[in-house]
Amino acid sequence: MDWGLWLTALAIVVLLIGSGFFSATETAMTAASEAKLHQIAQDGDQRAIRVNKLRASKDKLIGTLLLGNNVINILASALATSVLIRLFGDAGVVYATFVMTVLVLVFAEVLPKTYALLHADRLALAVSGLTTAIVYVLSPITTAIAWIVRGTLRLFGAHAVRVRLGIDPEELRGAIEMHRGEDEEVSQERAMLRSILDLNDVVVSEIMTHRRNVVMIDVDQPMTQLIDQVLASPHTRLPLFRGTPDNVLGVLHVKQLMREVQQRGDDLSQLDPQAIAAKPWFIPESTTLFDQLHEFRRRREHFAIVVDEYGSFMGIVTLEDILEEIVGDIEDEHDVKVAGVRAQADGSFIVDGTVTIRDLNRQYEWGLPDDEASTIAGLVLHEARRIPEAGQSFTFHGFRFDILRRHRHQITSLRITPKPVSD
Repeated sequence: MDWGLWLTALAIVVLLIGSGFFSATETAMTAASEAKLHQIAQDGDQRAIRVNKLRASKDKLIGTLLLGNNVINILASALATSVLIRLFGDAGVVYATFVMTVLVLVFAEVLPKTYALLHADRLALAVSGLTTAIVYVLSPITTAIAWIVRGTLRLFGAHAVRVRLGIDPEELRGAIEMHRGEDEEVSQERAMLRSILDLNDVVVSEIMTHRRNVVMIDVDQPMTQLIDQVLASPHTRLPLFRGTPDNVLGVLHVKQLMREVQQRGDDLSQLDPQAIAAKPWFIPESTTLFDQLHEFRRRREHFAIVVDEYGSFMGIVTLEDILEEIVGDIEDEHDVKVAGVRAQADGSFIVDGTVTIRDLNRQYEWGLPDDEASTIAGLVLHEARRIPEAGQSFTFHGFRFDILRRHRHQITSLRITPKPVSD
């Protein structure tokens, strides 16, 4: 019995196992969930801390794993070639090439990498200690290799650029869209996560209550009429104006007004609404929701007056408006329908022109763009490039838009029909 051949064959098997380890480790380290490992590390798990340190120097990690994998594969192939040449002569080179290709491909590449993909997080934690030791031992060699690579790139006018660590916002959006499920809760979670990422891209003019829908109090009207108007309003804060709505004097809080009325009894002649009103807070219409939410918290206020670049009154925005952009309508927890939208039996929707695109996308998970317009009427005007007549139809972005009513130059009602994917 030739013990030398058996020992060589055993060495080849051990080397193939080692190659499989390096292949599986490379896949596990790159495929493991960064967010999950970060959370585990926050809980004090030393294995997760090691994995995060390894991934922080990803070029050194990958260089070490590739170095180890290539050295092992080349050594295993050389040993196999020597054994088969002894057994079959020069034909052994061909046999060794075929046999080692199959063995390396199956047992050192496909099989371990497939397993690593299926159990990336668990495997990355399991091999973190051994991998850290290997990276430490081979770091001088990998550093030299990296230096040679950078030098070679410079000779050809290229430069090695370190990849920025962290999660790109688009990657987060992609992960959110992959969060799928049959439950309505999953759809609501997805909408909330999308809205949080959009806070820095949406301006207050897109969600504000427009001036034509704002209940405003004329400070010069008789006090009894003023009180009646306040009591008839469902709102607790109302803008005060004198002369024209652009001349906003303050914000009247209903509770403060009622205190004054109670204290004065029947004598309301000396009651001055402007004196008890809060100072108005004016903000530009281009303020992002993220910035406005921060300002609401910093100033401890809930109400702001939105003005355009010329200082004209545009509308109001409240803290609740911004919160609703994240969590949805919080006034009526049982009403999940978008105001101004009526679903039809044929699958179409009758929509008021003032309904915002964001509300439609949130409620029905449509993908209508809101970069050029905030309302559905504005989107139709932008895409049509003209003011359409009632009865006209347009098809874009996978939907059919039928104009039902128009008042002057404003689209007041339209029918939206989602087109089948096969169309």
